[in-house]
Amino acid sequence: MADEIVFAVLTISDTCSQDAGQDRSGPRLVKLICDAFQNAHIITAILPDEREQISNKLRELIAQKSPSVSAIITTGGTGFAPRDVTPEATKILLDKECPQLAQYIAQASLQKTHFAALTRGVCGIAGSTLILNFPGSEKAVTECFEVVRELLPHALQLIGNELPLVRRVHAELQGSNGIAPPSGHICPHKTGKGDDSDRNSPFAMIPVVQALEIIFQTVQQQRAVAQLLNEFLSPVDIPPFRASIKDGYAMKSTGFSGTKKVLGYIAAGDEIIVHDLEEDECYKINTGAPVPHYADCVVQVEDTKLLKRKKTGEEDLVEILIEPKANLDIRPVGSDLRKGSKLFPSVDHSEVVIKSVLSSVGRNLGGVRKPKIGIISTGSELLAPEQAEEMGKIYDSNTTMLAELLQYFGFECAHKLVLSDDLEAVKGKIAELYKNVDFIICSGGVSMGDKDYIKPALQSLGFTINFGRVNMKPGKPMTFASKNENYFFGLPGNPVSAFVTFHLFVLPAIRWFAGWQRDKCELASLPITLQNDSIALDPRPEYVRAAVTSRNGRLYATVNGSQMSSRLQSIVGADVLVHLPGRTASKPNAVAGDVYRASVLRYDFISKYE
Repeated sequence: MADEIVFAVLTISDTCSQDAGQDRSGPRLVKLICDAFQNAHIITAILPDEREQISNKLRELIAQKSPSVSAIITTGGTGFAPRDVTPEATKILLDKECPQLAQYIAQASLQKTHFAALTRGVCGIAGSTLILNFPGSEKAVTECFEVVRELLPHALQLIGNELPLVRRVHAELQGSNGIAPPSGHICPHKTGKGDDSDRNSPFAMIPVVQALEIIFQTVQQQRAVAQLLNEFLSPVDIPPFRASIKDGYAMKSTGFSGTKKVLGYIAAGDEIIVHDLEEDECYKINTGAPVPHYADCVVQVEDTKLLKRKKTGEEDLVEILIEPKANLDIRPVGSDLRKGSKLFPSVDHSEVVIKSVLSSVGRNLGGVRKPKIGIISTGSELLAPEQAEEMGKIYDSNTTMLAELLQYFGFECAHKLVLSDDLEAVKGKIAELYKNVDFIICSGGVSMGDKDYIKPALQSLGFTINFGRVNMKPGKPMTFASKNENYFFGLPGNPVSAFVTFHLFVLPAIRWFAGWQRDKCELASLPITLQNDSIALDPRPEYVRAAVTSRNGRLYATVNGSQMSSRLQSIVGADVLVHLPGRTASKPNAVAGDVYRASVLRYDFISKYE
């Protein structure tokens, strides 16, 4: 039993709970797990679509210790029907949600059928148990399991930290039963010493979803903005006085219509008039101005007639054409916001929103500081944009691009450096820069070249290299290292690789550090339909730059020419990063009509409307 991995398969269905013989998806999942994991021990159960029963069963499995359950896969109850409550029953038990994993499953499902957009399954971690919600059909669970099959060992490794067991399972999963891996497969763990005798990288190539999870677990968040905003109570009433809604005349509603004498004029910002007035008297008043203490209504200018002016030109007599009514066109004290009430009814990370709302009550947001960020470009071949051309040199675009991206997303670059390929110089500058910054974003020097000194420099400075390769294109050499509360992102030197990895890894880390909610840190993503006739898929998942067209309410993506990682022009007109899956024997090409997830790169992300 000690060598077994315990799975639980829960079928959620009113029909199957009354007749187990109707269950097709549960037994199918059991077979899939057994085929993938020789040492799997599987617990099964069938439950009706009752939220409390589902939660209780999940809670029981999470708490089970002998044997402990490593993964729970539910099937059914993830749709839009009134009794589809599996996601809701699951969410309340999760310690951590895994939105990227759910998104990855959804992306693959959308390639099979557009109806996959109607499923709501969640993925997450409760205690030391991974929970996955799959749809209820036999076909859907087969497709979903195939998507996560190669990721499961990595997920279990992260959650349970049982390295020897998971390495053994991974070996079985890669085909130790005599099954050859598919043509073109890149084994994420083909590693070596990185020396003259073995030139494979010593760093395992991990999936994007695992790299992101490592980043979020490593970067220490400042005080959460969500918590601060939730705790912020308004120190004032808005409006702090009864305010006029219209330009008009303030009066007593008991005075009826007819002729009234104009006592004066009240503008926004004037003091409140506290002395009494007669029923046949009124004040001319502007929108937003304080209503006199003894007036209880405002009649708009359009419902009056000017009868007489004074010699000075000021109004003297007006005729009120309608019957005044109490409280007409007056904003009561605190009608917009009550003193002591929550200033932010929900969390919004927009600086425009936060600063504007806080300014409305005379406050600013304390307790959260923005990260201090430095940018380094490495390469003896680099010239600054203002330098004269030299033979054998190229202009550095990465420093400018990364600084502009930071600014676009509301952050600032504190320091910028361009370094030559010299190990000691690189070490010294990195150490010096960390006296003033929290993050360093470095482009170049992280691959396998003779002059790629970043990883050795980091290791000699005492940094932990959390990962040094990612299974993606472009961006395979992507590196993330940390030491205490200093964080280092080593982006590949090719401009497009730096562009893609900044959006996928650096931006979420910086937002997380700055106090953003976990599910708001990554770029927004949406399903999009490919327009290109055919694109050859790479063995690695690829993130291609594409322009978006809106046609009859549906979004289409056109890939922007050559996607070589050195060709910076491919970001011109790029609205999104389309997530293309790795090539398989059954799916060698992406073709027009395929639906994929796409990460939104810019606020105005639709280039054309047709």
